[in-house]
Amino acid sequence: MDFLKAEIANKRKALENDPLLATRPTKYMRKGDIEKIRLEQERKEKEEKEKEKAAKELLEKEATLKKTQKTNANIRSSNSPLPSSTPGTPKPEGTFNISSEEAIRRLRSKGQPIRLFGESDKDRRLRLRALELIEEKGGGEKGGGTNDFKKALEGVEMSERIERAIKGGKDDAKGKGKEKDDERSNVIDLGLIKTDPDRLYPLIYNALKRTLKEWEESMAERPDHIKRSMQGKLAAATQVQSAEYLKPLFKLLRSRALPSDVLARITEIVHYMQVRQYQRSNDSYLRLSIGNAPWPIGVTMVGIHERSAREKISSDQVAHVLNDEVSRKYIQSLKRLLTFAQTKYPPEDISQLMG
Repeated sequence: MDFLKAEIANKRKALENDPLLATRPTKYMRKGDIEKIRLEQERKEKEEKEKEKAAKELLEKEATLKKTQKTNANIRSSNSPLPSSTPGTPKPEGTFNISSEEAIRRLRSKGQPIRLFGESDKDRRLRLRALELIEEKGGGEKGGGTNDFKKALEGVEMSERIERAIKGGKDDAKGKGKEKDDERSNVIDLGLIKTDPDRLYPLIYNALKRTLKEWEESMAERPDHIKRSMQGKLAAATQVQSAEYLKPLFKLLRSRALPSDVLARITEIVHYMQVRQYQRSNDSYLRLSIGNAPWPIGVTMVGIHERSAREKISSDQVAHVLNDEVSRKYIQSLKRLLTFAQTKYPPEDISQLMG
């Protein structure tokens, strides 16, 4: 009996000392209520730990900030007796102190966002300084966010002032016209595609260069009131943009690295453009750009088994305009050259006009 009484007393002491059951009523308590009390205590403990951790991090940040301030003060005091830097050396970041309005104005002139997410005024000035240093080294021309057409339009407006002073050579226009007619008489032979494709590279290169030069000269020979109009500026900017887009094609022609199917289609475009059969030249352009296959995206295998119509989906019918952005640009520029050639050298047969 004494043992039983001692066991009951021990249980009562354990219940009294248990903090989880301290708020427990005298009669009874549900198990869900006990679980709520336990979760509340865990939440309070977690909040206390987070507060302690945040206080520690704050103290550490303050300590590091004080250290950096001390080191900066020491560096400034050590650099103060030195002479001023030469004008050729770039300014350090600490001396690049400009107002926020000036930083916004410079960033907008460069086509950059005036503030990034979470960026302070100091970070914005540092970003502006980095952009200016990149431009000084000559790498600012390839920056992101630039519009090729807008750049070409600005170049046209700048070149107009230079071209106003260059007005000569009118006496030699007839001689040049004869030379151009002689050059256009050298028509590319389509038989070279199978017999000697290497001879096609210089012929295509010279023909496209000549047409591009004629386009540039026709833009320069326009009257001043047309050049200064908005439509005239847009036409000149289109010519400059097309010349820029054709540079990768000229590079491939110089290195003789064009694929055989692309070379064949470009040869047909240039040949029919020279003989003023622009409808056929446009057909070759469409075969080069979007293809005439039932799968214009470039699928050459429609299943795991060999089909009877497998030979109809050949690799020369792939849409090359969808390969990459560079191909799309110079193929589109070929179409612009074709349109210019049709305007300047119209065909004798009206049925050969494209579009």
